[in-house]
Amino acid sequence: MKKSPLPVQSLSGKDKQRNCGKEALVKLLRWNFGHPDFRGNQLEVIQAVLSGRDCFCLMPTGGGKSMCYQIPALAKTGIVLVISPLIALMENQVTALKEKGIAADFLSSTQTSQLKNKIHEDLDSGQPTIRLLYVTPELIATSGFMSRLKRIHGRGLLNLIAVDEAHCISSWGHDFRPSYRKLSSLRNHLQDVPILALTATAVPKVQKDVIDSLNLQNPLVLKSSFNRSNIYYEVRYKDLLDDTYADLCDVLKSAGDVCAIVYCLERTTCDDLSTHLSKNGISCAAYHAGLNNKLRSSVLDDWLCSKLQVVVATVAFGMGIDRKDVRIVCHFNIPKSMEAFYQESGRAGRDQLPSRSLLYYGVDDRKRMEFILSIAENKKSQSSNSQQGSSKKSMSDFNLMVEYCEGYGCRRKKILESFGEQVSASLCKKSCDACKHPNLVTKYLEELTAAIAVRQRHGFSKILMSSSTDAIENERFSEFWNRDDEASGSEEDISDSEDGFEVAKSVSRSKFSKTSGINEKMELLQRAEENYYQNKTHDKKANKYDKNAISTMLRESSKQRLLDALKQAHQRLGDLKVDCEASSTILENECFKKYGKSGKSFYYSQVASRIRWLSTTSSAAEIANQIGTSITMSPSVNITHKEEVSPIMTSTALHDEGGKEEKEAIGELQHGKIESIKPLPLQMQTKLPPIPSFSQFVNRSKSKEIQQSEEKEPLNKLAKKRMRLQ
Repeated sequence: MKKSPLPVQSLSGKDKQRNCGKEALVKLLRWNFGHPDFRGNQLEVIQAVLSGRDCFCLMPTGGGKSMCYQIPALAKTGIVLVISPLIALMENQVTALKEKGIAADFLSSTQTSQLKNKIHEDLDSGQPTIRLLYVTPELIATSGFMSRLKRIHGRGLLNLIAVDEAHCISSWGHDFRPSYRKLSSLRNHLQDVPILALTATAVPKVQKDVIDSLNLQNPLVLKSSFNRSNIYYEVRYKDLLDDTYADLCDVLKSAGDVCAIVYCLERTTCDDLSTHLSKNGISCAAYHAGLNNKLRSSVLDDWLCSKLQVVVATVAFGMGIDRKDVRIVCHFNIPKSMEAFYQESGRAGRDQLPSRSLLYYGVDDRKRMEFILSIAENKKSQSSNSQQGSSKKSMSDFNLMVEYCEGYGCRRKKILESFGEQVSASLCKKSCDACKHPNLVTKYLEELTAAIAVRQRHGFSKILMSSSTDAIENERFSEFWNRDDEASGSEEDISDSEDGFEVAKSVSRSKFSKTSGINEKMELLQRAEENYYQNKTHDKKANKYDKNAISTMLRESSKQRLLDALKQAHQRLGDLKVDCEASSTILENECFKKYGKSGKSFYYSQVASRIRWLSTTSSAAEIANQIGTSITMSPSVNITHKEEVSPIMTSTALHDEGGKEEKEAIGELQHGKIESIKPLPLQMQTKLPPIPSFSQFVNRSKSKEIQQSEEKEPLNKLAKKRMRLQ
């Protein structure tokens, strides 16, 4: 049974301040959400925005940021506008609120016109029923929707603007989204409406940029600790493992039937890993932008209702998904920044119960990401200074992740220090592998260093890209970047730009002048290296696949054998009036057409059957009929009508599986260059015996040998008796 929200009244002045006290707000929290009390800075944030003050709230993943704007929506009549970066986030929160009986809705390009019109009518009414309205930043930038907001504000019904994932507004943030920059106009158009900026990942420089970009006026800045004490952090090294897939499979099986998310850099890795885990008895499915909407929704629903244990996904998965019992978050590839890693790993243990973050680190993964970021840096260095600074920051952010994996010491301390939090290693309390097993981690790092040195000495290191997304060309790096969804009408609930970042184009298409700078030349060499290894890998796969394929050399050899057999038949029978060259081509193509796709063995067996038949037949008419021609008494008569060509020859000619010789032979036949041959009269045509298969031929030969030996046996006995009598 759905709960109805507690009745609220339009309050003003002293009544408003009195009724926004802790007791009234806790009552709303318990009635609508079932929580006994507020956590962390939630209450301070709620009271600040209800009093009309701007607020910047930095709260870790799982800290309950959504309560900071959902409770104010219930405490006052009117509308709270929530700006969210992803449709998946909006859909899940709106669904969860509706199940609790709270009037919430969202607007996006994925909705039907009928549904949009219904929401617009409610907003334009004197007393709208919607309490929480979720929209994308792209929609805010449209003049039509801004005009509607002004009208709602003019009627005194716009109580709060909440900007979720506010770090997206900063070009220094790990998920910069240009459309967020347009939110700076909100303060100009809606001056007295409080703005709440919420984020889980923002270093000090990003925090300042967010406050300045949104024009927050004297904001209350509240920061919670980034420490997630219930998460155990661990790194495993791919270069020291025999089989990373098998290792992850063992980890998931040993954990039991728990909920888990596995993040991969590329869609192909998602699919491959998901298949491997499923084959090993783990209930899982892939989730990425390469799947259609229906399949993605089905996977998400199955995971949310515990039909699936594991989701193998790209980085966009998990945003705004209200599942708190995730026990394991695994990164199968190194993330591009500490902020991204913290946000994604933080999706584990949102219920505050013990959980685990596992990262598989590989040297090849590191080099691939460095290659991607270096290309981006080279490209942006030719642009504005701000872009150049941003690209350098991307590389420095990634170096923090490398240090997290390759460095000694507490991993929790490294995470917190990257966000400007100075803590001692004792805070960890052995809740990371480096603190719990320091000697073992030291040993692994020494082995890794030795393995890297060996690879560098022998030149084994390479950069391998295996996807096909023009990420650098379009400057799309994560689930947020440069996705002008609402404006373009192509909004998606997850990113379609996380698939490996194929920044290396074909070198043959690159045109550099003789005066090109060193950056361009380095870029060219890097792309050439990537293409070399990519093509090399592709060739290996192709060669492996074509092992049983029929080569051109084998086909030519078969034609020659058939030609020799035809010539021998011609010499043996004497009256074989056919063109041996053209006939051998026709017979070989017929064998290839029937058994070419079955492999060498079947094809070779069919060719051998043809040769045996040509060697054993005693009738020239049989050969002529099989090839589609007959013996002619007048070799000087040429073909004058194309209709007289045998259907067998015509159908064979249409099969162009490398049958160039066949086309030439039939062309010569049709133009009279080959001796004319007419079909046999009906009364002369005889039913040909079927050509035996290889096994039938062998069995028949064996039976003949047995029969002959049985016939000779009585004669041998008689001869032995005569010898004894003598």
